[in-house]
Amino acid sequence: MKIVAISLMMVFGFGGFAWAQSDPPGVPWHQLSRDEQQMLQSFNQSWDQLPPDRQERLRNGARQWTNMKPEERDEARQRFQQWKQLPQDQQQQLRERFQRFRNLPPERREAIRNARQWFRSLPPAERHDLRQQWKQMSPDERRTFRRQLRKNFGGNGATASPDQSRPHDRPFQ
Repeated sequence: MKIVAISLMMVFGFGGFAWAQSDPPGVPWHQLSRDEQQMLQSFNQSWDQLPPDRQERLRNGARQWTNMKPEERDEARQRFQQWKQLPQDQQQQLRERFQRFRNLPPERREAIRNARQWFRSLPPAERHDLRQQWKQMSPDERRTFRRQLRKNFGGNGATASPDQSRPHDRPFQ
């Protein structure tokens, strides 16, 4: 009798352990909202076979798309067209860079976003000049520049925002 009880405990114990480690189930197609189904129509035949994390990313993307202004959608379409025209090796490099970005600690990601926002807020001529200066920098000068960006925009515990940076705070002028 003890052997049977122990065997049952092991079966249920290991079964529970395996169940606890399995992926959470995805959302069935019929449970998506009408808007989500419309946005994700191209996935309707394969939806239930997609991994749950992929389903969630697609649903988040559909939500973001519906919340965009028309000009933001146009810009996104343009970026997608540019993406499709890139060679496969460049697309792969960008995917890898994005994955490295996603693996960074939240404060580093925020610092990068802040620096990018600051850069995009500059007039086009100034952005061009900064790009040219970057191309002419040595590796040491680039490291110094990156440190200055982190200091100005966070990443080391600081949380300065781009709009707080004054012209003399800019990494180079």
